[in-house]
Amino acid sequence: DDKKKYKGYTSTSRRLEFLSVRALLAELLGKEAKIVYNKNNKPFLRDGSRFISISHSHKLTAILCSTTEKVGIDLEYMSSNIGSFAFKFINRKEKVTKDPDTRKYHLYLHWCAKEALYKICDKEGISFRKNLTIEPFEVKDAGEIRGYVHTRKINDSFDLFYSRYDNYAIVWTKKN
Repeated sequence: DDKKKYKGYTSTSRRLEFLSVRALLAELLGKEAKIVYNKNNKPFLRDGSRFISISHSHKLTAILCSTTEKVGIDLEYMSSNIGSFAFKFINRKEKVTKDPDTRKYHLYLHWCAKEALYKICDKEGISFRKNLTIEPFEVKDAGEIRGYVHTRKINDSFDLFYSRYDNYAIVWTKKN
């Protein structure tokens, strides 16, 4: 199945992402660990031994797994002018710094936090702007933030942890 899926990718970068995920998973859990996907393309381990979340951006791949808790992780290489499309994912309850030295990082943390929430919830129809809210927080190199998911089916809060690595923003969360 993996070979068939790999051959279906025409882009070299997508093929490298695919291979890096499997190499990292083999390093973490052994070569017998296999990934399968549900109808929403959320990854699972075939044997069901752990909850798993995967992210890749630019030249990094991250896998977060747990035997007891649901997990969500996102990492993003901070390259684009994220401010030009922030209106698509920032809602009016959220506060983003106006300081030009930290604004880009702050926006990427919001984006990554919302991606991590989306991944942990595994629900269709979640709007980043309407259903996901990040509490205001002071931007540091690493820290903790609070996020909320409000839909007809979910009304929950999450602790999210973030850090900066080179030019990447990384956010992850876990929940029983």
